[in-house]
Amino acid sequence: MRLLLLAALMLAAGAATAQHQPKPDLARPGSSFSADGKPGKWATTIARTPQGHLIGNPEAEARLAMFLSYTCPDCADFVTRGEPALDLVLIAPGTMSLELRPQVRGGLDLAVSLLAQCGDAAGFRARHRALMRAQPRWLAKARAAPASQQAIWERGDRPARLNAASALGLTDLLARRGQSRSALDACLSDDAAAKRLRAGTAADRAALAIGTVPAFALDGKLLTGVNGWDTLYPVLSARFAPPPE
Repeated sequence: MRLLLLAALMLAAGAATAQHQPKPDLARPGSSFSADGKPGKWATTIARTPQGHLIGNPEAEARLAMFLSYTCPDCADFVTRGEPALDLVLIAPGTMSLELRPQVRGGLDLAVSLLAQCGDAAGFRARHRALMRAQPRWLAKARAAPASQQAIWERGDRPARLNAASALGLTDLLARRGQSRSALDACLSDDAAAKRLRAGTAADRAALAIGTVPAFALDGKLLTGVNGWDTLYPVLSARFAPPPE
């Protein structure tokens, strides 16, 4: 219902600003957006940023940053419910871009974040979604582990990261999707990358006072009280609503 409402707002906004263009057809997202030469395909355009990955048109009129943790159930819920809606209505046509920026909350989080960024930028979205969609299984297993084992994982050092990824099936998960185990182990062993992830988390917290996750910033401004799809949706609806007549 909410997706349909947001789609209707987008169609109305398009009609108000570009009445001479063919009517957009949501069966073919972005079919009337042809000026940039990549109509409706921005959802598959991914580039690395200093602190994450940018999905969509880098010149879009709006940029949404999502600050997430891979051990955060609410973040996984947003990946399931919110990201597909954003892809269809705002990202694919090139209207808005989405930057995903990890917030490392502990050693286990660090290991999963390293796996998410392991590989080329084009494959990031698939890794990100695979890890998030499997989160209920591997996170439950982690929480059921003995306290002594959890303490080892939370150290976040190289042996701990490798052990966590193996014990929780994370390496297996991505290996089944075609990544080499040696490459995954190399990413988990990359202390410099781990240091950059922790530094990025600290920088975001210092610059924007990031607290709980998920958190969102629209055009560089942190959205207060917005911590999921249900609270983000009204903000985007207002942002992309047609101007009053």
